[in-house]
Formats: sequence, C-alpha cells, structure tokens
Amino acid sequence: MTGFAKAVGASLRTYHAPGRAALLDAFYARFLAPGDLAFDVGAHVGDRTLAFRRLGARVVAVEPQPRLARALRLVFRDDPGITLVQALLGATEGEAVLRLNTANPTVATASDAFIAAAAGAAGWEGQRWDATIARPVTTLDALAMRHGLPAFVKIDVEGFEAAVLRGLTRPPRALSFEFTTIQRDVAADCLALLAALGYRAFNACLGESMRFEHASPIDAASMADWITALPHEANSGDVYASLVPERIF
Repeated sequence: MTGFAKAVGASLRTYHAPGRAALLDAFYARFLAPGDLAFDVGAHVGDRTLAFRRLGARVVAVEPQPRLARALRLVFRDDPGITLVQALLGATEGEAVLRLNTANPTVATASDAFIAAAAGAAGWEGQRWDATIARPVTTLDALAMRHGLPAFVKIDVEGFEAAVLRGLTRPPRALSFEFTTIQRDVAADCLALLAALGYRAFNACLGESMRFEHASPIDAASMADWITALPHEANSGDVYASLVPERIF
C-alpha cells in the first residue's frame, strides 16, 4: 500500500468513525432541510457531504485532488444527489497550482503563504508538500449559476479560504470556513469579506468538536478578536456565519 493510500485510509477511519455521523447530522440539521442545496468545498473523504445527504440536501462536492476524487466516487456510490466537481475554487476562474502533501492529503493547498506559515510552527513538524499539480479554478458564483444558490456552504481549503470567498457575491443563508492559528490573518480577511456581504452573526467550533464556543452569536470584529486571543495550541476550527442568527447557537 502506498503512503498516500495509507493516509487516505487513516482519514476514512477518523472522519467516518462510529458515532460520528450522528454528531454531524445533529449539528448540520440547523442549516439544511430536505430539498436544500449545499456546497462542500474541500470535500476530502466526504464525511460532510454524506451528512448533508442524510439530511435530504443535494450536494455539490468540490475536491481538486484526483486520487481523493477517485476515492470519493466509491464513498458516494453513484448517488445522483451528489455532483463531484474536480477543481479548486478561487476569486476568478482559471488555473492554479495545488501543492500536495502525499503523506497527509488533508492539508493539500493552493496557498504558498499557508506552507510558509506551517514551516517551523509547533504542531506542524514534519509536514512536507512534496508534489504539485495544475488544477482548474472555478468560483462559488460560477457554481451557484450552474447548480443554484446553496442554503449552506462549507469551506475547508487550507489557507485559501479568503480567495474562495472573493469569488462569492450572492450570500447563502449560512456558511462556514476553516481557520488556523498559524494564519489568523486569513481568518480576519474572511470575516471582513463576509461582513461586506451582509453577515452580522458569527459563531465558531474548535477542532472537530461540532460544539459552538459562544452562547450566542457575535459580530465579525468580536470573532476576529476571539481568534486573535486563542492560544497557538487551539490549532484550528471553523467559523460559522448566518443571515439568520438563530441558527448558530
């Protein structure tokens, strides 16, 4: 078995662990109902996509890594409610270089700044981006034109989140983006972009807890301050933005 196959196997065991599906379903039920449309940007091994489907939503799953896309076809089992898009998302359509970490495909990235931030950072020791591939780039707006405006968008693209949000002009009802403590500036950029789109209510989960850290929604400036104050060891989490504040507490 290749190193990449072993890494994908480890991700499948982690993200599809027994009991995890119920946790995801209970959390995302606040955002999605039967008949809704969701975008899973950075689908990885498909755990979020499958949760969205169990809630009755149609899903556009975006995954630029060809070998992960092949694994996703097996995971999704030709489900007609899932459309797999093998591309990057960014600010404009075109082409970009995706940097691969063959020992840890979870952290493939189109951001050179992300790789620079990880270099020498505690908790990121030994991570090597040892291959590159050119991939097509599309945008959230282009996906919405093709498939419809989603009710919820999940974005997890290793430091490229702000670039993805720059390709969005029509805000969905709710969305999430991943942040890391090695790139708090990217989170600040994302929050500013979302505030400009009209979002006023934010909450966050640390790691894979699927538990909101704030008892009630906070504004973009307060969220930026909270992320700035996190200890480095917090590592990562997801910020949730909603046009309907009641959905995020």
